[in-house]
Amino acid sequence: MLMFNIEVERKRAELYRNIRAYFDGRGYLEVFTPTLSDSLIPEPTIRNFETEFINEFTGRKKFYLIPSPEIFIKRLIAAGSGNVYEISRCFRNAEQLGDIHNPEFTMLEYYTMDYTEEDSIELTMDMLGKTAIRGCSEIVLNDKVVMTVNEAVYRYSGFDLEKCHTIQAIREMAEKRGHAIPDDESWDDTFNRIFITDVEPNLPKDRPVILKDYPAEIECLAKKNSKYTRARWEMYIAGIEIANCYREETDREAAREYFMKEYDRLKEERERTGDVIPSIDMSFCEIGMKESSGVAIGLDRLLMAEAGIRDIEDTLPFSFKRMIDGKL
Repeated sequence: MLMFNIEVERKRAELYRNIRAYFDGRGYLEVFTPTLSDSLIPEPTIRNFETEFINEFTGRKKFYLIPSPEIFIKRLIAAGSGNVYEISRCFRNAEQLGDIHNPEFTMLEYYTMDYTEEDSIELTMDMLGKTAIRGCSEIVLNDKVVMTVNEAVYRYSGFDLEKCHTIQAIREMAEKRGHAIPDDESWDDTFNRIFITDVEPNLPKDRPVILKDYPAEIECLAKKNSKYTRARWEMYIAGIEIANCYREETDREAAREYFMKEYDRLKEERERTGDVIPSIDMSFCEIGMKESSGVAIGLDRLLMAEAGIRDIEDTLPFSFKRMIDGKL
């Protein structure tokens, strides 16, 4: 019989209590949004779980387990909610069952009105320090390191992203680094190949690392802060990606262009692979998103970092892998 580590559950409960106290004390509204949605934001890199609602009067309708609560929270913000946060269950299919992945996970999202992504760096570091569990690893509490993505790529891969804004240019640089690049590979796929191989493994592991100013070629709902970069950062702790932040896109036309481009890309890929093609709702682009900065933090990974746990499975008494292996 599997012995559950109840002490880890106590640490999780402590962390969540601390997080709620932190945001409640600053006047943020805690919200509670659905886990099922009939449409999603198109994200080709995230594969989805699909289910079906059955009703004798309305018939059958497809729904999707949310990969994040963003699609609902942004509607609340547009309606005038002000600063908000949510601790929610999220789902991403086809995730590796490795040390840092579980297809079902817990995410903290918080949005601060009239904040930039730079403001959210300071807010997030303050939050981490003031919500840390007792006995928290010093790695989480040490002074942060902040680098641009270009600085990190240059430091650990030896080439300048400023010179690699075309597919041909980044392909040539990648091939010089010894990567075999397929002829039809996209700019962002080649970038991710380089980043995962050369950059991520070499990031400092003794303190939080924030990489900011992501390449504009990587499409997302973050504003551009220059011709070639987006107002986005990601945080790593102990070499593991913990958080992601955008200065949120508020331009309706830019949002519409993103939806159309990324859905076409998603549909083409999924038709080839046979994976779920989720529905999209173009009215999302018209909601009137407010000027704000949003941060998403994987709480299972944060708990790992704070408690000094190396395998995400050890933070989850009912992990997906144990279910598959029949070990519950």
